[in-house]
Amino acid sequence: MRTSALIGIATAAVAAVAVTATLLPRAHAESPVERGKYLVVLAGCNDCHTPGFFLSNPDMAKYLGGSDVGFEFPGLGVFPGRNITPDKETGIGNWSTEQIATSLTTGKRPDGRMLAPIMPYHAFSFLTKEDIAAIVAFLQSIPPVKNQVAGPFNPSQKVSIFTFRILPPGETAAAAPK
Repeated sequence: MRTSALIGIATAAVAAVAVTATLLPRAHAESPVERGKYLVVLAGCNDCHTPGFFLSNPDMAKYLGGSDVGFEFPGLGVFPGRNITPDKETGIGNWSTEQIATSLTTGKRPDGRMLAPIMPYHAFSFLTKEDIAAIVAFLQSIPPVKNQVAGPFNPSQKVSIFTFRILPPGETAAAAPK
């Protein structure tokens, strides 16, 4: 009887792992789009680019459609995660494959501006060309989300979104400008 119980528990555990594994993107994906999804999930793109994520209520109907929370950098302003869906008006739908790849690896947007300092393009520059192409393929494959993200806000502008404040060393939250 004890052996039967152990076999039952082991079988249930294996089944649970198998079901969970089918829900997650895989490192060895069947296609570039699947590989791109895996990398986007692993890199945490959802965190900064999906509304509600930082407020513990991600709006998956607007997956990667831009954040409602920004990061403040002293002297630079407040930068929310932008809409990175293929929407042509509010996202990156008008960016070419090469422009998206360049922004991911160098931080340079098609209009010449640099991405916000919080964007980890320095780290992404170490990805292989195949991995960058897979991320681009995935981003171009998801449904476009029409979502105009507020900002960015320069230091003199009034902020209309929740903001994470990044303080320089030696500052305290109480002493920070309100």
